[in-house]
Amino acid sequence: MPASNSAEMKMGLHYRLAVGKASGQGVSYSLRKFLGPNCWNAGGPMVVTKRDDDDCFHRTCLKDGENNALYQCVVYLSPGDYHRFHSCADWKVDFRRHFPGELLSVNPSIAAWVRNLFVLNERASYVGQWKYGFFSMTAVGATNVGSIQVYFDEELKTNDVIRNKSVFHDKHFDDRLVELSRGRAFGEFNLGSTIVLVFEAPKGTVPCVEVGQRVRMGQALFRIPHSYVGMTLDETVHQGTQR
Repeated sequence: MPASNSAEMKMGLHYRLAVGKASGQGVSYSLRKFLGPNCWNAGGPMVVTKRDDDDCFHRTCLKDGENNALYQCVVYLSPGDYHRFHSCADWKVDFRRHFPGELLSVNPSIAAWVRNLFVLNERASYVGQWKYGFFSMTAVGATNVGSIQVYFDEELKTNDVIRNKSVFHDKHFDDRLVELSRGRAFGEFNLGSTIVLVFEAPKGTVPCVEVGQRVRMGQALFRIPHSYVGMTLDETVHQGTQR
């Protein structure tokens, strides 16, 4: 289940995505530009007829387009917060894409002012599958936070001033199985920054927390219908799997 992935952080945006466009609280960016070309699905790279076809990109990410939707969650770590981040679900990582880029402040007030901030900044996106289909977790760099360390990906080298910022770098984890359990240590920033989750879940999934609310490790972020995910202890009156 998407739960918080740090000890104490502040919630940014959380909502269902529409037509491949993430927007809300003054922040707007293209999902296609944020994650880059879809080459992680079966059948190879995504091919579209129009360069800016965000709707087509959105559909290619969904495993079950009839019953599921894409959701987003932005979690902001201030400089005074815990700087490690943890897996927020049980999932398998298939692919990583590193985007060298700018290191602009990701403070919510700045993010609302700078258009496409998350697309401009350096970031490392990890893409894979979970119980309900597509799952991605992206660590976004920020001012003085160009160094992103991911514990299972020693090849990731960020904050390299000689790299071309217009070229991204891909890695497929074909040589080994990368399975992460909920709460497992994922990586760390040198200072506060931002984690962006984009994931597939059944339609009707709703957030458990409010925008701007502080969240702690293990706290549920979303409630999935017809599932124990996101329920309180008082609501889990029937025995059964929690994942």
